[in-house]
Amino acid sequence: MPPRLPGLERCWRWLREATGDDAYERYLSHWHSRHAHEGGEPLSRKAFHEAEVQRRWSGVKRCC
Repeated sequence: MPPRLPGLERCWRWLREATGDDAYERYLSHWHSRHAHEGGEPLSRKAFHEAEVQRRWSGVKRCC
């Protein structure tokens, strides 16, 4: 087993947060804490990604 590098792990976690790479993990955490009691299943990683692309790029994206 390779040695643990806590500083590197913290840096990697920060980088993933800063770039939004951890969005699906944050979604799952939110879903389990707030919506699991409602029944159903959370979105799959692919469905989550497609919904995010649609949310970000639908509608007018200009100032004038």
